[in-house]
Amino acid sequence: MKSTAQAESPSLRPFFAIWIGQAFSLLGSQLVQFALIWWLTQTTESATVLATASLVGLLPSVVLGPLVGTLVDRWNRRVTMIVADGLIALATVGLALLFWSGWIQIWHVYLLMFVRAVAGGFHWPAMQASTSLMVPKAQLGRIQGLNQMLSGGLNIASAPLGALLLEVLPMQGVLAIDVITALLAIVPLFFVAVPQPLQPETSEAARTDKPSLWQDLCAGLRYVWHWPGLLMIMLLATVINLVLNPAFTLLPILVVRHFSGGAIQLGGLESAWGIGVVLGGLLLSAWGGFRRQILTSLVGLLGLGLSTLVIGLTPAASFFLALGGMFAVGLMMPIVNGPILALVQGLVAPEMQGRVFTLLTSFASAASPLGLAVAGPVADMLGVRLWFVLGGVVTMLMGGTGFFIPAIMRIEDRSSHVPEVGEAASGGLAGQGATATPVAQG
Repeated sequence: MKSTAQAESPSLRPFFAIWIGQAFSLLGSQLVQFALIWWLTQTTESATVLATASLVGLLPSVVLGPLVGTLVDRWNRRVTMIVADGLIALATVGLALLFWSGWIQIWHVYLLMFVRAVAGGFHWPAMQASTSLMVPKAQLGRIQGLNQMLSGGLNIASAPLGALLLEVLPMQGVLAIDVITALLAIVPLFFVAVPQPLQPETSEAARTDKPSLWQDLCAGLRYVWHWPGLLMIMLLATVINLVLNPAFTLLPILVVRHFSGGAIQLGGLESAWGIGVVLGGLLLSAWGGFRRQILTSLVGLLGLGLSTLVIGLTPAASFFLALGGMFAVGLMMPIVNGPILALVQGLVAPEMQGRVFTLLTSFASAASPLGLAVAGPVADMLGVRLWFVLGGVVTMLMGGTGFFIPAIMRIEDRSSHVPEVGEAASGGLAGQGATATPVAQG
């Protein structure tokens, strides 16, 4: 039996009360991310160190993702978000004290990134799964465009602002800003009700025989396995992120070694990316994409791959060409990811969304640790540009391949067999898949 959320369209006011707080928190997180990555770059100038930092941030989503999604679907999502934001704030306070005392070591930064990744792994699916219950289905695509636009807008501000703050504040001062913005995200959650999905168990017997955590986890895996279109998208995303994620992880090394730049040049590239994301989000919000959302994402993948290839082929003396490439990468990101997120929110049963979102993330990120483990040493020996060229070519190939896979092209058709919750809960587990939402991580 498939449950539904609320019969009438929910008001957007509670959603935006939470969304605004999360926007402040995202700004603080991006400031800290920029500051810590630049600190690692200046301290070590090592591609291997940056790849390791990214690897530490990815492992929790790969290893814990399916379990996290199962827990999010069982727990109160509002409490989950409060605890996750609070844990991030506490970990950031600890790192700020280490910088203040002068005892900071590189492994301390790795530890903070790990804690932030674990907490964020709970927060993101809880917020995404709650969105579909707080926003009318017809508006989900536009909300995703708005989310992508927010991400880009904050990136425009956070990169140069982060570079400026590093000039006028010690690292602990930048970290303190992140703690304050985390509190701004937590406070609204105490006053806004976050809907919980109705569970399919309705009888007293069903309630006393509640599925175990393992049974819920297997139900989520079966749900994805029995949806061929979604499974194929996850496989494409895995291949894309295997080569694309290492490339953009090593962007600071590209700036230092190839373009002989500093924090200002890195901030310029990230701001160009942010401007592109804002315009891409505006375009998606106003346009809504093609009638079939999957077409929008596949066209975006072709543009994303071409833009990444341009960055990899840019000569050292043509930094402005790289800026244009980063702008185009940002422009394509909402076009690729927004429709996929809206599609999943619109088609997946509310009580399954936590599991599906984390399975998407785990699957797409599954190959990234391998790519990062290879990318660091290879880039130290052969140069970073190789990964941008490789990432661009592979992304274009995956985008073009999607047009010739019927299961992907028909993913939005009910005839393509979107599984029911009851169906996902029965039968044997034929196998395990994976991919990620978003399809492309940059």
